[in-house]
Amino acid sequence: MAANVGTTVDTRRGRSERSPLVKWMYNNRRALSSTGFFIIMVMLFTIPNPEVFLQSRIYTSVMVSLPLLMMIAVPLVFVVTSGEIDLAFPAVAGLSSLAFAATVQAGLSPWLGLGLALIVGMLLGTFNGLLVVYGNLSSLVATLGMNFLLRGLINMIVQGKSIAMPELRGEPIQLIMAGRLGDIPTQMFVAIGFVLIGWLVFNFHRFGSHVQCVGDNPESATEMGINVRRTRVSVFIYVGIGAALAGVTSTLINTVWWPSTGEGFLLPVLASVFVGGTPSWGGVGTVVGGAIGAAIVSFIETGVIANGLTGYFTQFFYGLIIILSLIGHRFAGKRHR
Repeated sequence: MAANVGTTVDTRRGRSERSPLVKWMYNNRRALSSTGFFIIMVMLFTIPNPEVFLQSRIYTSVMVSLPLLMMIAVPLVFVVTSGEIDLAFPAVAGLSSLAFAATVQAGLSPWLGLGLALIVGMLLGTFNGLLVVYGNLSSLVATLGMNFLLRGLINMIVQGKSIAMPELRGEPIQLIMAGRLGDIPTQMFVAIGFVLIGWLVFNFHRFGSHVQCVGDNPESATEMGINVRRTRVSVFIYVGIGAALAGVTSTLINTVWWPSTGEGFLLPVLASVFVGGTPSWGGVGTVVGGAIGAAIVSFIETGVIANGLTGYFTQFFYGLIIILSLIGHRFAGKRHR
């Protein structure tokens, strides 16, 4: 018994005596592993095609769509960390951006349209959260059903018609959210700001701590005085905000709203979260890793096509990296904190 106690004390003492750099690397091992994977992937793509991947043009082209994944992946990290999942965000992005497009088409301010889109995203996120939390439904099934329901609602409203908004070209909102600063798309800066806010909230605000506690052990979180139901609903609202922002940004990039807006987000965003280092069992997550995961996913299609393969290989690699990342997370740390 004494030997076991001595071993435990020595182990704790060894951990406390680690250097700050070692502690930082240990605490951020999931995000660092994702960064390493990203670097290795780019190197593997560069070796057979250096003339493509050693030019800045390919990276700036990826930055056009990369921010859209980042805007949804960040709040989805909160949802997965809380022990839930949200599959309704593609249709939420479509319906929110429809509210934006309809406002602009009516001759009103696009800034008003942006505000309306964010409100629609929040309301839809609230409904999803209430459905899961107070309806006591599986978040996987409930949000998947909502995705189909909202997409059907979009098609019923517009009857398959798109909304062109050429008058937005050169407008301040378009220049800020989908313009250019030199060769870099401005939406990249918006997405970086969004990631920074998410990182600060997740790591330094009590809401982020509440999310991690709820995902780790809801019963203990309740005993600690955390409102578990409110926290779980809030993460769905956060996803609604991110989806609305991504939908509006996508519309501003093309200055056209399509009934299919958001449909292509599902698999890449899920892959971004899991590849980025957020395991599927809750209680643990990494916002920075989610953003890096989005970069990995965005470069996969570019790398596949640049190396002479067709786009049909893209989904295969999406699935492959999700499975490999889950296996890696399973052996990288304990299942529960």
